[in-house]
Amino acid sequence: MNIVNRYTGAVIFSAEAESMGKLVAMAVLSKANLSGAYLPGADLSGADLSGADLSGAYLFGADLSEADLSGANLSRANLSRANLSRANLSRANLSRANLCGANLSGAYLSGAYLSGANLSGADLSGAYLLGAYLSRANLSRANLSRANLSGANFFGANLFEANLFEAVLTNAIGYCK
Repeated sequence: MNIVNRYTGAVIFSAEAESMGKLVAMAVLSKANLSGAYLPGADLSGADLSGADLSGAYLFGADLSEADLSGANLSRANLSRANLSRANLSRANLSRANLCGANLSGAYLSGAYLSGANLSGADLSGAYLLGAYLSRANLSRANLSRANLSGANFFGANLFEANLFEAVLTNAIGYCK
């Protein structure tokens, strides 16, 4: 199986594996640079991708539910309509990532960097965003019901029609549009 670059089509990692999820996990273990990886719809549920470089990766519709992406670099990645429910994204870099319509319900995003990320229409219900940096993030029409946003930074964030029902905003800071 191969993992290819979304821009050039060049093979960036190749190995024998039972599934794409196992192939990606093998690539991460071998410290492969998965920047720009083309992985639409990939089943990566429960995978250990902690510390992975997936910057600029195309993960549209991928299943990353319960995956460990702690400390991963997902800057500029396309995660539109991806399933990240109950995933661990603590300290992950999601700056300028596209998470439009993604499912992040119950996800753990403590200390995550989401500056300029597009989370419009995303489901973040029950998510943990303690100390998350959401400066200039687009959260329009996002579902943040019952999310814990304690200490989060919302400076310049767009919260137009966002659902904040029973969300915890203790010590959250910033001016929102």
